[in-house]
Amino acid sequence: MITTGAITSQASEHGLALRGVVAPEPDQTVPDWAQSIVLFGPDEPAFWEIFSASPEYSDGQADPLDRWSDRIAHSLAKDWGGAVLLPSAGPPYPPFLKWAVQSKHAWSSPVGPLVHAEAGLFISYRFAVALPQPLEAPAPAAKPCDSCAAPCTTSCPVGALGPDHMYDTASCKNYISSPEGVDCLQNGCLVRRACPVATNFLRLPEQSAFHMAAFLKN
Repeated sequence: MITTGAITSQASEHGLALRGVVAPEPDQTVPDWAQSIVLFGPDEPAFWEIFSASPEYSDGQADPLDRWSDRIAHSLAKDWGGAVLLPSAGPPYPPFLKWAVQSKHAWSSPVGPLVHAEAGLFISYRFAVALPQPLEAPAPAAKPCDSCAAPCTTSCPVGALGPDHMYDTASCKNYISSPEGVDCLQNGCLVRRACPVATNFLRLPEQSAFHMAAFLKN
């Protein structure tokens, strides 16, 4: 029987961390035999070195990170006797945000996007694996925002992300496409970087540039 420790260890070989375990509720995106859902996200900064050395990163084809995630997810799920759940697989789409909150390791932040107990505002979920057995979940974490001055609410130069929880993507894209927005474009979102939780979880500049370039294309 697979254990939480074994899953964590094997995922770390791919620069991934276990970001939550939940007991699934009835959902058409989840196999009816599933007893647990395990969420996975990048473990910075180890993740970028591993992903950027992958064939998907350098083959020139579209969506390299999604294709890498799909390959790794299926490899791990096969080893564990589980099924892969991808955020982009739909419609209907698996309820990743709901699962993240149910894990008691992620919450809605003062600016809207999820904040994670370890990854802060840099949290992302690459995939999940449905397992046919109950799995012990990590102990609930304390919500970091409860004792935070919330610098995220005042960090965006154009107010694209703020305390009103409305993400103005058009203003964001216009800003990071301008000379004034080069810091965000090359080093990542100032709001996410302002989160104190992410002090030891910052993405490398080349990784931030990769994600920002992908954001501009969408």
